[in-house]
Amino acid sequence: MLQNPSFPWLLHLSGFFSQRNWNCKTKHLQPLASPISSGKLMRYTAASFLRQNNMLFIRSFMVLFLCCITVKINLCFSGIPYSLKTLTLDGHLNFDEVHNAARDFGNRYQLLPSAVLHPNSVSDIATTVKHIWEMGSHSELTVAARGHGHSLQGQAQAHQGVVINMESLQGPKMQVYAENSSYVDVSGGELWINILHESVKYGLAPKSWTDYLHLTVGGTFSNAGISGQAFQHGPQISNVHQLEVVTGKGEIINCSEKQNSELFHSVLGGLGQFGIITRARISLEPAPDMVKWIRVLYSDFATFARDQEYLISAEKTFDYIEGFVMVNRTGLLNNWRSSFDPQDPVQASQFKSDGQTLFCLELAKYINKDEKDLVNQEVESSLSVLNYIPSTLFLSEVSYIEFLDRVHVSEVKLRSKGLWEVPHPWLNLFIPQSKIHDFAREVFGNILAETSNGPILIYPLNKSKWDNRTSVVIPEEDVFYLVAFLSSAVPSSKGTDGLEHILTQNKRILEYCETARLGVKQYLPHYTTQEQWRSHFGPQWEVFVQRKSTYDPLAILAPGQRIFQKAMPFS
Repeated sequence: MLQNPSFPWLLHLSGFFSQRNWNCKTKHLQPLASPISSGKLMRYTAASFLRQNNMLFIRSFMVLFLCCITVKINLCFSGIPYSLKTLTLDGHLNFDEVHNAARDFGNRYQLLPSAVLHPNSVSDIATTVKHIWEMGSHSELTVAARGHGHSLQGQAQAHQGVVINMESLQGPKMQVYAENSSYVDVSGGELWINILHESVKYGLAPKSWTDYLHLTVGGTFSNAGISGQAFQHGPQISNVHQLEVVTGKGEIINCSEKQNSELFHSVLGGLGQFGIITRARISLEPAPDMVKWIRVLYSDFATFARDQEYLISAEKTFDYIEGFVMVNRTGLLNNWRSSFDPQDPVQASQFKSDGQTLFCLELAKYINKDEKDLVNQEVESSLSVLNYIPSTLFLSEVSYIEFLDRVHVSEVKLRSKGLWEVPHPWLNLFIPQSKIHDFAREVFGNILAETSNGPILIYPLNKSKWDNRTSVVIPEEDVFYLVAFLSSAVPSSKGTDGLEHILTQNKRILEYCETARLGVKQYLPHYTTQEQWRSHFGPQWEVFVQRKSTYDPLAILAPGQRIFQKAMPFS
């Protein structure tokens, strides 16, 4: 360890004392040049003895000193502050098996932490964060909360910091309260699929979902959490009553609209910047027995968008409304037959999708067994005013759980083929209603005219269902669209299905939005400079900065978002 070239002074000092000691020893071993009296001999021997002891003491001291320096250097180079190992925890810190915490669903960034915390209690998280807070700005340690690892660009990673495995968090058992105002209390590390299974035992379920349910509560609440129910119920962050949060100072705070409301609204959609969500109280509604699941196609975007916008504003409408863009998909309707039945099989078999850009409207109506006939009439009535291609009407009836967990079926298939853990250069955008036609014309008619590398979601949302006190950023208009390019890249490919090509397409889309001044906002945003973040937040930037300085003044939390740098000014 002492051979490290960064510390030449250690080598010099060590050599200096070694040489001095060797000279002293050899001097004492030399023969006497002249006779000496016995008294003088005794005095000389005593003096020699003292000199030897002094040299031994100095030599021992230097060995001890150099050992201490070595230990300190080891700790310095390892990036692990020794004090982390002294923390008293219910769970444990792992300093060896950290590689999994440097991966995520995006499969593009891999930043190794120094340690992974596996908490057994909220106090474990608070203790760790508070310890790093008390280390002050001279420490570069940061903390990232990691749920199910579904981040796209390293947002839940902490380079040489501490990653908290939120799925390890133990606490009070998930509890469903089936009262007039039904709700469920859950851990921030709980998966939505588990909440679904537990709540339906009581005939209840959350109101708003994401398309993929194998995500944690804390993860989706830190962004927004949207799916086809959001037009009616708002995002998931509009359906939570109360949170328990660990701030960047290590404080455990309960918050709601009435208690510590500023923290409550800061954390919702706050990208993990203000606190770690450790517990949540989520609103519930009666769960249906079955779902009528419907798909229809359009060849004209304007007609498709008009029907979508009508449905999200209609008094009697569907419970779920989404849409997809299909670019040059061969045998599209035949692929649907595994899950859906065509209303007119003969006409459906004659429809050709090759070479076309088509727009799929996906709808769902919830059914209870005693209301099945009434729901079927409502579905027929709602469909009658739409202008889809008649031969493309496909219907299915599935259980409520099967419908909500539909994406997991695709995951299982992709995993079996080794196609799940590939790069996912996703791009999610909120587009103002007034600009959606310009966007569609350029992007679907030009940039993506020939092919796409994954599903493209597109559906409108009502701004009135979003709370402007939260930290999430959306367009100013009353109606805006989510457009999500959910691409998968083929590893090592240099063609149109490769990562480089997809990233180039994403860049072209963003450059067009900027040049055309569409007023687009990124959902699950990713920027690399604070100036870009300032532009993203717009008028909300100053509020965002103030909240950061209040709840995480040292910028300890969520470094992977790349918004703030630890110990740097926020303004």
